[in-house]
Amino acid sequence: MAKSKKSANWKIYIPLLLFFGILILGAFLRLYRINEYMTFLGDEGRDVLVVKRMIVDHKLTLLGPITSVGAMYMGPIYYYMMAPFLFLWGLNPVGPAVMVALFSIATIYLLFRTGNDFFNPFTGVVASFLYAISPLTITYGRSSWNPNVVPFFALLIIYGLLKIIIKRENRWLTVVALSLGILLQLHYVTFMFLPIILACLFLIRFRIPLKYYIYSVLGFLLTYSPFVLFELRHSFVNTKAVFRFLVEEQHVHNVPFIISFWNTVSDVFVRLFWRLVVISDADLTKIFILFLAVLIYFYWNHVRMKKEQKASISVIGIWFITGIIAFGIYRGVIYDYYFGSLFAVPFLITGIAFSIIWQQRYIGKIAVVLVIIALSFFNFQKNPLLIPPNNMLKNTEDVSRFVYKIADGKPYNFALIALRNSDQAYRYFLEVWGRPPKVIETPSVDPARKTVTNSLIVVCEDKVCNPLGNPLWEIAGFGRAEIVKEWKVVTVRVFLLKHYQG
Repeated sequence: MAKSKKSANWKIYIPLLLFFGILILGAFLRLYRINEYMTFLGDEGRDVLVVKRMIVDHKLTLLGPITSVGAMYMGPIYYYMMAPFLFLWGLNPVGPAVMVALFSIATIYLLFRTGNDFFNPFTGVVASFLYAISPLTITYGRSSWNPNVVPFFALLIIYGLLKIIIKRENRWLTVVALSLGILLQLHYVTFMFLPIILACLFLIRFRIPLKYYIYSVLGFLLTYSPFVLFELRHSFVNTKAVFRFLVEEQHVHNVPFIISFWNTVSDVFVRLFWRLVVISDADLTKIFILFLAVLIYFYWNHVRMKKEQKASISVIGIWFITGIIAFGIYRGVIYDYYFGSLFAVPFLITGIAFSIIWQQRYIGKIAVVLVIIALSFFNFQKNPLLIPPNNMLKNTEDVSRFVYKIADGKPYNFALIALRNSDQAYRYFLEVWGRPPKVIETPSVDPARKTVTNSLIVVCEDKVCNPLGNPLWEIAGFGRAEIVKEWKVVTVRVFLLKHYQG
């Protein structure tokens, strides 16, 4: 009897000990030298500029970051999430990056809880381990950017739905609503969760007391209200832009919709497992997916499962299928970070499939161990820490400090020549240090040209640099100029221009 109790205790403690190690590993991979590996370009500079003005200048905002396509703005929730971390880190941009890393670590924890609570501890351990070491989740889990916290809130919604449907814990509907209000402000792709939530609640579990629906509506309005207020004050400008963008996108391509839909669905299906789990090869990923599909299909139809487990797999299936269909309808370019809404899905499916094999005596256990070793090898081969750090933050700060020095406390204009970057990251440091450059206004706004100073400092990140005659407004608006001095600073060239004297 004593031995059986000890073995039962070990069965409980071993998954917890393994998960504790996984959490430490995941935290290390995301936080190690984060200041050297984090991305800090124009988009990140724009975000910290807005948040700095919220903290220092008390300029609150109801508008979030602009999207990369369609000229649409997100809600402002991400800026308010950044604010405490930027404040605690003394306006150092590392603070918001640490926030994103903490959300990524929390996603590892939530993934374990999802697998453990609704399937078995082994599912939770496998899913959380593979998520912790996945190169893509590490890369997006250590830089401040609004899509990078999407995986946490997406999984929190699914976890809440599982709590409602499986455990009958209706209070989680409020958590789902609060999370949805946040999620819809992080990226427009997350609108796929509207049909996901409705499908899960109405197809699987419909009967929920009315009071919980009221609480959930209030919760959603609480977190989504800043964006709603902006839309009401500006005649729903972003809502119209979203509609216009979706309608116009359907006419951009000459490919028939059904062909485009199928090509996108099949591509996304493979990429989700390839980029996140298998890493090594697209063809190997197709074999891996086929193996998982056959295994889960066989288990569903030929093994006696508990009703709760079938319902849990149904929720994950609705999440996965609805997400894939949503991408199929969208006809624009699909970048890896768009998958944030579905990041956790392939890890959960893999964890469920591996737990099925694990139960097949010693042969199954050996097979699972070998496959996990192979996947770990592929993942660690592509680990971002094996690449030398980019030092974007330090380089940008060093260049900004040099600009600050040559400005010599006098008014100046500033421009950046770069193929794929904006000057906001440099402007952030210059503004924090109290010496922001003057922004050159158009003649209609500034007919007396008072915003044009005697000096124009140009930073060039491109290989070929020719600031004279450059059509960039910050240079063209300065007027005819001549190069007075030129320096090589870190990875860029810096030019000091003055007005042409003949």
